[in-house]
Amino acid sequence: MSAPTLDPRVTERRNPRTADIDLASPLAIVDLMTGEDRGVVDAVVSQREPIARAISAIETAFRSGRRLLYVGAGTSGRLGVLDASECPPTFGTNPTMVVGIIAGGDHALRNPIEGAEDSPVEGAAQMDVHHVQAGDVVVGIAASGTTPFVRGALLRARELGATTALLACSEPPPAMRDAADILMLPIAGPEVLTGSTRLKAGTATKLVLNMLTTGAMIRIGKSYGNLMVDLRATNVKLQDRAERIVCEVTGLPRDDAHTLLQQADGRVKRALVMHALQVDAATADARLADVGGVIRKLLPQAPPTVPVTATGA
Repeated sequence: MSAPTLDPRVTERRNPRTADIDLASPLAIVDLMTGEDRGVVDAVVSQREPIARAISAIETAFRSGRRLLYVGAGTSGRLGVLDASECPPTFGTNPTMVVGIIAGGDHALRNPIEGAEDSPVEGAAQMDVHHVQAGDVVVGIAASGTTPFVRGALLRARELGATTALLACSEPPPAMRDAADILMLPIAGPEVLTGSTRLKAGTATKLVLNMLTTGAMIRIGKSYGNLMVDLRATNVKLQDRAERIVCEVTGLPRDDAHTLLQQADGRVKRALVMHALQVDAATADARLADVGGVIRKLLPQAPPTVPVTATGA
């Protein structure tokens, strides 16, 4: 009998450490899965330099008024859409600034669309639908490194002049590598369940996407220290956070912070500049525009930190 042919994709290989997981107790399953997950962070750390290059490319795009677009299928596509959808409430961005594209369209977010990922032509077409152009950054997300929809999108995006990047958790073939200007390959090994890339590959992907948008947003001034000063107070929780940030930075009592935020039309960054420079909203906006929106250039001192009280001491 001939030896079985091994799939070159790491995500499709069998994991010898979990070969008997179907006999495991609930606690043993938890131990097996957490043991596997420990290696995910190391896989991401191994890609620190290309991830940093991608952050720089995205920062450049944002500063020139261009966009970040994620393209993926299945779990990879859903994670891209998730990360994109979190940017407006977290950073106060326009929803068109970070766009998530999933093979099969929005219906595929909740329902599997058979064969949607197999068409490079449809991937390319989506780049035209979304009017990709020079200055944009298109990040293809493909856990297996082989998704045709993603390959078609990246090749078309490059033709249109965009910067392209690939995030994959298995070594991509030459055709896929050649479609990307930046390769981010956090390869964490075979999955707990063979081929189930919503597990380690999904975790690695989420970690990298967190870094891409958070890193680029920080670089363009969406934070003051580690405070989210461009958040949109769209619910009670975020309104509370906005007021707490103003209180913490300015030392104002809660009622005064609430009043200041009202005068700043709910914009935390504007409120902080108004208070620090003793100016009105329009002047605060003008001063921020002069420094590219980076509040630290107007308020050089780091925001004060509240000491963390140890528990259980």
